Amino acid sequence: MPEGQEKPNIWKGMVVGLIAGLAASWTMDRFQDVWIAVSSPDDSKRKEDQPRASEDGEEGQDDATVKAASAISEGLFEHKLTRAEKKIAGPAIHYAVGATSGIVYGIAAEFLPEVTRGFGLPYGTAFWIVVDEGAVPLLGLSKPPTDYPVSTHLYAMASHLVFGATAEGVRRWLRR
Repeated sequence: MPEGQEKPNIWKGMVVGLIAGLAASWTMDRFQDVWIAVSSPDDSKRKEDQPRASEDGEEGQDDATVKAASAISEGLFEHKLTRAEKKIAGPAIHYAVGATSGIVYGIAAEFLPEVTRGFGLPYGTAFWIVVDEGAVPLLGLSKPPTDYPVSTHLYAMASHLVFGATAEGVRRWLRR
């Protein structure tokens, strides 16, 4: 271990990662809000790469986080979410996934400092590929990646780069 470097600590990595993941999720949301605001109306760029819930709460129009929340609610509690519950549950899933990802990153950074190279951008890219391009479609929470235009993939990748850089910035600041 290089001189001056603190010994790895799993608990510090978990707590710092949790905070970093939550901050990164919030920042990612703000980035997406700005991207959508400055995008032309005909662009196919939406949060979570999916249409938002329709006014009548039709399930087919829910984004991936709401679909995940609905599946959990119906599978574990045999409860179909109302429109009002979906408005809370979707963001809860988004922040839970971000927090969990942050914890994984925080722990990895404690024991494998190499993962912090590139200021979190490689981690954000990997998260985008594994989750958005892989797990979400495989779980049936979105259409296959080939069903979306390149602009949607660029939007999602940029969002996750913001996530990764923010997570690393917060992690470094808290861990110094």
